[in-house]
Amino acid sequence: MIEHEERITDVRPLNDDELLEASIRPKRFEEYIGQTAVTDNLKVYIEAAKMRGEPLDHVLFYGPPGLGKTTLAGIIANEMGVDMRITSGPAIGRAGDLAAILTNLNEGDVLFIDEIHRLNRSVEEILYSAMEDFAIDIVTGKGPMANSIRLGLPKFTLIGATTRSGSLSAPLRDRFGVLAKFDLYTEDELKRIIKRTAGILGVSIDDECAGLLASRSRGTPRVANRMLKRVRDFGQVKGDGSINPEIVNLTLDQLRVDELGLEELDRQLLRLIIEKYHGGPVGIDTIAASIGEERVTIEDQYEPYLLQKGLLQRTPKGRMASDEAYRHLGLAVPQHDKAGEGDEQLSIL
Repeated sequence: MIEHEERITDVRPLNDDELLEASIRPKRFEEYIGQTAVTDNLKVYIEAAKMRGEPLDHVLFYGPPGLGKTTLAGIIANEMGVDMRITSGPAIGRAGDLAAILTNLNEGDVLFIDEIHRLNRSVEEILYSAMEDFAIDIVTGKGPMANSIRLGLPKFTLIGATTRSGSLSAPLRDRFGVLAKFDLYTEDELKRIIKRTAGILGVSIDDECAGLLASRSRGTPRVANRMLKRVRDFGQVKGDGSINPEIVNLTLDQLRVDELGLEELDRQLLRLIIEKYHGGPVGIDTIAASIGEERVTIEDQYEPYLLQKGLLQRTPKGRMASDEAYRHLGLAVPQHDKAGEGDEQLSIL
């Protein structure tokens, strides 16, 4: 069983991430790097809404964690000149909790709900009328004395964020006017983000060092900024305070992050499939049981990057390690029987 520990490449926020992210978070579109397909459209929608004097349509952000969905929601609120209230699906336990939040919004405000796919059904049903009619129905009394009162709400913009868009119910998804998919960042975009963060932190970093960090940041700004902090620490203690290629490589070697951005847990996962299950196919539930991790964590945290790098394949029969995974781990690539293999090798996206 794999021993779990805090991972430098974990795309979820770790203990000290919130303070850093709050200090470097862009406030306007011109400061935001990447996701141009999303931001270009949002600029048009926001300008049109401001010209009409209306709130922006409800927006759904979906994609892997750590890509800037919360940041972009804040930028939308700033560009619209309104306040933003932040909450999450698991934090809204009862319908009354949502009603309290909605009734305290002002005209045009942005309500950002992270992990919106985790709303319970009773809360979600109240959200339907709030999004569509800007009103909620409150039931008073019980039994024969029960009475329903419709309470009007200020017009607001709901921005939902999810890493699992397929888990959203169709009625909720259909009430969003704008759907925006977030993609992993390119190395060039990550280099620009790293240099921007370094400037805010007062750290000098050149293109070569920024490129070394970007190549191992798993396409995720949160990981890139976290690595930059650790490199700064090693530079101060093990060097003269500056960041150079030697310090970057020393830091990443100490953190056991290889040239593809894989940590020991990623490599152990691939070795499990290769050595215990002969390269696969093996079911995701079997993998989860073998490493003592939840299925959803494997699907959300491990697999996206391994799939993107071509190290892992999803087939109708289960997960398989690719030939590239064998090569990356320094293992002999097995000989494949090509006959009838085509259908089994199709990835399910």
